[in-house]
Amino acid sequence: MSINIVHLIGRVGIDPDIKYFESGTVKCRLTLAVKRKSRNSDEPDWFELELWGKTAEFAGNYVRKGRQVAVKGSLKFDTWSDRQTGTSRSKPLILVDQVDLLDSKRDAEGGGDYSPDNF
Repeated sequence: MSINIVHLIGRVGIDPDIKYFESGTVKCRLTLAVKRKSRNSDEPDWFELELWGKTAEFAGNYVRKGRQVAVKGSLKFDTWSDRQTGTSRSKPLILVDQVDLLDSKRDAEGGGDYSPDNF
C-alpha cells in the first residue's frame, strides 16, 4: 500500500496564474509560504501549487496574495529537459484537490460568499 497525501496551511505568495485551454480545462498555479513549527528562522518554506478544473476556478475567483489557506493534495515531480544543457531537471509540486479559505470574509478583499461549496 502507498499513500501520497499532503496537507498544508500557509499564506498565498502570488495572485493566481490562471490558464484556460481550448478544451475547456482550467489550470491555476500558486505559491504557498508555510512556516515550520520547529524552525528557529522566520523564513518560510515555499511550495508551488497546481490546481485544475473547479478547484482552479474557485482559486481564481477567491484566492489572492496574502490570504491564508489550507490545501489538500498530493506530491508530484514536474520533470523537463534543460534547453541549454539537455540535462533532465525536476522540481516538487503539490497537485491540489481541495482549497479552504481560513481568514475571515472581513479580512478578504471584495466581499461575497467564499465557500467552495457555493461556487
